[in-house]
Amino acid sequence: MNISELDDKVKETLFCDTAEVIECSDFENRSDVFLLEVKAQLTDVQVAPKAGQFYMVQSASSNVQFGRPISVFGCEKNGSELKVKFLILKKGEGTIELSKLIPSNKVRLIGPLGNCWETPETEDGVCIVGGGIGVAPVANFASTLKDGTYDFYASFKSGSYALKNIHAKNLTITTDDGSVGVHGMLSAAFTADVIKEKGYKVIYACGPTPMLAYVQAEAKKAGVKCWLSLEKKMLCGVGACLGCTIKTKIGNRRVCKDGPIFDSEIIEFEKPSPRVKKEALSSVDLSVEICGVKFKNPVIAASGTFGFGQNYREFFNVNLLGGISSKGLTLEPKAGNEGERIIEVASGDINSIGLENPGVPHFIEHELPEMLKLNTVSIANLAGHDLESYVKGAELLDKTDVPMIELNISCPNVKAGGMAWGINPEQAKICVSAVRKATKKPLIVKLSPNAPDLIAVAKACVEVGADALSLINTIQAVAIDIESGRPYFNNIKAGLCGPTVKPIALRMVYDVCKEVKVPVIGLGGISKWQDAVEFIMAGASAIQVGSATFSNPKAMIEIIQGLENFMKSHGYKSIEEMRGIAQ
Repeated sequence: MNISELDDKVKETLFCDTAEVIECSDFENRSDVFLLEVKAQLTDVQVAPKAGQFYMVQSASSNVQFGRPISVFGCEKNGSELKVKFLILKKGEGTIELSKLIPSNKVRLIGPLGNCWETPETEDGVCIVGGGIGVAPVANFASTLKDGTYDFYASFKSGSYALKNIHAKNLTITTDDGSVGVHGMLSAAFTADVIKEKGYKVIYACGPTPMLAYVQAEAKKAGVKCWLSLEKKMLCGVGACLGCTIKTKIGNRRVCKDGPIFDSEIIEFEKPSPRVKKEALSSVDLSVEICGVKFKNPVIAASGTFGFGQNYREFFNVNLLGGISSKGLTLEPKAGNEGERIIEVASGDINSIGLENPGVPHFIEHELPEMLKLNTVSIANLAGHDLESYVKGAELLDKTDVPMIELNISCPNVKAGGMAWGINPEQAKICVSAVRKATKKPLIVKLSPNAPDLIAVAKACVEVGADALSLINTIQAVAIDIESGRPYFNNIKAGLCGPTVKPIALRMVYDVCKEVKVPVIGLGGISKWQDAVEFIMAGASAIQVGSATFSNPKAMIEIIQGLENFMKSHGYKSIEEMRGIAQ
């Protein structure tokens, strides 16, 4: 049976297709909020959204995997044409991406999803509360009510927006900074006593979770029915993935399918984890010391992605980096792998370079002198195909002025040596011990994520003399050419890297930091400063950035700047002060 023979009686009432952008612009002169209006053609049975419902929204040419749940701010249906307005807060990658759309661009829409606001049984005693971007869905709801039949409370951090079409009997605005209306949070104008005094019979609210928890509590004190529209991260939006469940008095409920609007009586809000608020700082110390070597900051260019420090000098000042780890070096020159070497995959790439390099002697004579001229820490990344080549390479490097050696026992892209030394604790011991005897320089050992027992390998390396560890190297992966029906790479297996591996790398760094006492340098999918903060909080003393530089040559500079700004705003005086706080 082919798809055309399937039962055609099933009618697709929800829209799941691309819509065209009509407008995308900053809303009411705010830089953090924008209005997105799109239009789509509906079939005879596809439905228009009701107030309170949402769509999963994603740019048709998107770098994010999933749509974002966005509540409907307004809609208009003219025959088969549907126009929908969304009010969106620029918050993460997905919403920032949407904010850059222009008219005629395409967006993917799935919806309308979720339940809707129930029309009040009475026109007397209706109270609507919106906080921040949560004003959008309740403003849409207010537009369905008769003018002057409700009171509206709007709470913002600063300024106000989305209130021009609110025709309330009484409109009360609160702002944290006092820029508009009542100075203070919602509690400055909305309390249980106010609810009783005003004679409210039902409350509808949408906003940040702490505000909703407050509204729930005050409504309960006043003995008034309350409906809350909740927000939760989602993947599917249709109740299948179970990723947006919340705890209620009647069991778990899905925000996307059972909500987003719930009777407040059943909601059990989790108590927020207390965080000690530190004072912002005007200056911080980004420097770190690893094995007696001082780095001006913890950001190091990863081996195999930055050459020998010269490739990117015309893009930015490479002297601003904490360090540079050289291209992987073998004793003799190596031509690398034949055939295709790279393929892009979702949020990353698979590569099979095969350690192409000029060899240690050539490096010492030609590339190293140029590296040492840079005002940053130079690290020689040493690989090998057998124990003797590792030892001889280390002996040659030991006679140079290179400050540190990174011993690569984890490369998955070579047939001999490489990762074979790094997946077994006893083999790792043999290699690290031999190299340790061949050099007095600080020795960083680069570990493989493909080891069956990474912790055992890490401990084995430290036991025989590793001064520090770096992890992870790439993860073994396979790609198939569907036209030829053959593996894409000559070696069949190759190394997966990029943002897609970051959560795995972070978990491994977290685990190793918990088990060893030597410094750990974290790497694997780090592409932005937030990633760097995560690795440091997991216990890493420094981080390395690899393939992110390929797509954004200035990625490391942006990471350094972002890290500094984060530390200032959060009151961390030094890297060490926040290192490992997540353990």
